[in-house]
Amino acid sequence: MRSQVKVEPLRLDEIRLVAGVDASYHQGMIFAAAILFKFPSQEIVDQTVADMPLEFPYIPGLLSFREAPAILTALAQLSKSPDVLIVDGHGFAHPRRFGLACHLGVWLDLPSIGCAKSILVGEHAPLGSEAGSSAQLTTKGEVLGVALRTRRNVKPVYLSIGHRVDLESAVEVILASGKGYRLPEPTRQAHFLAKEARQFKV
Repeated sequence: MRSQVKVEPLRLDEIRLVAGVDASYHQGMIFAAAILFKFPSQEIVDQTVADMPLEFPYIPGLLSFREAPAILTALAQLSKSPDVLIVDGHGFAHPRRFGLACHLGVWLDLPSIGCAKSILVGEHAPLGSEAGSSAQLTTKGEVLGVALRTRRNVKPVYLSIGHRVDLESAVEVILASGKGYRLPEPTRQAHFLAKEARQFKV
């Protein structure tokens, strides 16, 4: 599926709805949350949770096969389809150059962005301390993504292409999706919703 990834600019003025997704685990179950936001106001339009037994073991680099079924179920339950999907995970910045954001984007044929909290592969030069500072994430001269500081003096996030987006567009979308926190609001809220669903199920 890696060969099906498309890299193309994304016009922000054509984006109306953005969805964020994240997943949480507990006692052999996975809880996936999808939250739909108006863009760029960040007003919540809809939110869903899907839970199911974990059927795929934890294998480094194959997170897609573990999380995608539940995330796809949660996305399918949304009342409207998003124009862009923000994934709490990697896209192209992956050892196989095909992380969860790529997998979901290609499967749904939807513009998607990987926004991760840590580096899976690659390195970057030091960033400035101001919000909006960025540096290319590279390995052996290959550009994998971007390290982006979304809040002053706070650790950066790591963006990479999922599908039907380019790095410049990804940076613009993530910066426009923030509310003063390190993480963009769609995945930040999806994280809380998935965690809440897990606790409620206990």
